[in-house]
Amino acid sequence: MKLQCERYWFRQSERASPKFIELIFNQEPRSDRNAVKQLWPGVDGRLSVPYKIDSALESRTKDILKALNMISEKTCIQFLLHTNETDCLHFEYSNGCASYVGCMGGNQPVLVGPLCKVGNICHEVLHALGLHHEHSRFDRGDHITIVYENIVSGKEDNFMKKEGNTFGLKYDLESILHYGDKYFSSNGKPTILPKESGVKMGQRAYLSDLDVQKLRKLYHCGMS
Repeated sequence: MKLQCERYWFRQSERASPKFIELIFNQEPRSDRNAVKQLWPGVDGRLSVPYKIDSALESRTKDILKALNMISEKTCIQFLLHTNETDCLHFEYSNGCASYVGCMGGNQPVLVGPLCKVGNICHEVLHALGLHHEHSRFDRGDHITIVYENIVSGKEDNFMKKEGNTFGLKYDLESILHYGDKYFSSNGKPTILPKESGVKMGQRAYLSDLDVQKLRKLYHCGMS
């Protein structure tokens, strides 16, 4: 029996929505992303997500594998080359980085552009696994201030709060899923200000401890 994605979060008509492909070159895609309900199916506390890499991205294979390893070395989530599975991550070439949030079914695109580094690719895979941006949490006001007057016109949606399961974990300014302070800035001034001094946001070098905890809770790692 083939395992398939659970398809009950988005309406069917939304699966092909162009919203996820709204790209800002060398920036981030839309923040229609904490944890959602449409998950990749696992067995006995282990998860293997099939993937394939488009031929146009052959030169980026090493970067993509490094990004997947950032996740698999810290969690119960493994990635295997696609054979005949119904659902898989399909890494495709594009101008920037983007992904759906959660398991949408079929050949699910993860877009990789020329300026998407290993950490950016990992960031998008985390979205595909079901995690929203950290700064979209409803409790963000205790930790950051959004400076709306500095945001590029029409990009305000990237800073909207989103419903999602935080698993009782504290807000994480260090998260690989958090925007940096000047993302989508119209004037070079900050769009996000941390309320704690000396904090750097927007790192893409590693999964924070809380990123790892959230993934492990989301996919019940070690709970079989």
